[in-house]
Amino acid sequence: MTMPLRPRRLRATPAWRRLTSETRVYPAQLVLPLFVREGVSEPIPIGSMPGVVQHSLDSLKAELHRAAAAGVGGVMLFGVPEHKDAEGSGATDPDGILNVATRVAADEVGDALVVQTDLCLDEFTDHGHCGVLDASGAVDNDATLVRYRDMALAQAEAGSQLLGLSGMMDGQVAAVRSVLDDAGRGDLAILAYAAKYASAFYGPFREAVQSSLQGDRRTYQLDPANRREGAREVELDIAEGADIVMVKPALSYLDVLADTAAISPVPVWAYQVSGEYAMIEAAAAHGWIDRERAIDESLTSIVRAGADAVLTYWAIEAAGRASRA
Repeated sequence: MTMPLRPRRLRATPAWRRLTSETRVYPAQLVLPLFVREGVSEPIPIGSMPGVVQHSLDSLKAELHRAAAAGVGGVMLFGVPEHKDAEGSGATDPDGILNVATRVAADEVGDALVVQTDLCLDEFTDHGHCGVLDASGAVDNDATLVRYRDMALAQAEAGSQLLGLSGMMDGQVAAVRSVLDDAGRGDLAILAYAAKYASAFYGPFREAVQSSLQGDRRTYQLDPANRREGAREVELDIAEGADIVMVKPALSYLDVLADTAAISPVPVWAYQVSGEYAMIEAAAAHGWIDRERAIDESLTSIVRAGADAVLTYWAIEAAGRASRA
């Protein structure tokens, strides 16, 4: 039987499959999100995210060095404060938990990892929104930009190397870029959460940061039904000076991620969010899927779709496997 076209030849052995693999995930492409809680002396497990904790400052140091040893590209820090208020004042307090944690990270691993900080008010406000509210209770976009500018200067002073603008306010990239440049901090890079959707997959994250959210964020995060709008947000953030653009979540938005990779002249990242993590961990705990294969396949699919880097809670574990591949 004559059959000259046999694609299976290149899948015949593990060596062949490794040699002909089109997509690889490298440790340096992975970024580890870390939660740091104020007022605790030991790490606190997060029930909906097995294996993930709210760190104390001491346990943070150990995890930072684990991440550096694993060869991951960076860490993204989130603060969990003891006290919140309407303005999210803890976000700009030099002694607030996120700024303190940033100084720790910069001192411990600032030469080995890119120290990144979440620039958003939601962890610090008593209403849980990503901005300040007006008299009617709606998020005031432009008043929020003022707070973001102050946060940018505080995080810069604390030692952040990359500011993660996750609040989805119109004009946030331009506002932060201008205040940094005016302050002589043009060295700081901006990661724009450009196509960030109002997703159901953020659920476990709410526990991780002890969210006080009242209502929802659909007036500023994107409608999951909208693909073209994601591309529009990406283009706007690039025009405003973003150094990197983000798609969030990852797996449910691989089409948006591929669109972004096709049009972006700057690096494109994706966030494998808490719900994606929790689903795989829960299914694996029941014996329904092969845990390690599911983790690696999910990360490969995100990179295959166009992500240059991935924020993932499995960063250290996946980096270990990738370095041995």
